[in-house]
Amino acid sequence: MIAHVDGTVSSVAPDGAVIDVGGVGLLVQCTPGTLAGLRTGERARVATSLVVREDALTLYGFAAEDERNTFELLQTSSGVGPRLALAMLAVFSPDALRRAVAAEDLAALTTVPGIGRKGAQRIVLELAGRLGSPGDGPASGPAGAGPGPGARAASWRDQVRAGLVSLGWQAREADQAIAAVEPELLGGPGQADAAEAGPSGAELAHGQASGGRAADSQVIDVAVALRAALRVLGRT
Repeated sequence: MIAHVDGTVSSVAPDGAVIDVGGVGLLVQCTPGTLAGLRTGERARVATSLVVREDALTLYGFAAEDERNTFELLQTSSGVGPRLALAMLAVFSPDALRRAVAAEDLAALTTVPGIGRKGAQRIVLELAGRLGSPGDGPASGPAGAGPGPGARAASWRDQVRAGLVSLGWQAREADQAIAAVEPELLGGPGQADAAEAGPSGAELAHGQASGGRAADSQVIDVAVALRAALRVLGRT
């Protein structure tokens, strides 16, 4: 198993990045949240999981080891392959996923593209008690000197849009979802309501202003923005 890769980011695309390790460019498939913290030309360290198939060796990368471990556990559920497991981690943080499974929240699980009600029921049945309880995983964060927590507002929309499109949504739907969550992410009037709405609302309100700067210079957590947009799309 390749537990992590540590090298210079050569390029970043909507669904993966190439990391140069000892002169070898490794293509690593990542969630949009992980990709948001990678910068071309900068050094990064990402936790990885190697999936071996008859016709391919695919390396999946994660900002934290907890995400990598959750990714591997998800695949022990029947019908969940690496692509679907990656999509689940694009929608949920590991702790949010633990909460959804523990609470048997089928509505939340079906917001993941590719998971229907029966699939959600099967995941709850097969993974209940195996993912652990919320808070059981290590503190969230990069697995070393890797992806940072956020991106400037000038680019977060494009990154979220690319992530939604890579998960199968149309660009028009992605733009509508981004427009719906933007006021809360930028600390608008809906922020207080979001913070009172429970874990999801508090997570949505994570984007914070920086001093007296204008809204467009705020730091937005792309992973939080993506999950918020997916919740909006799941209600439509």
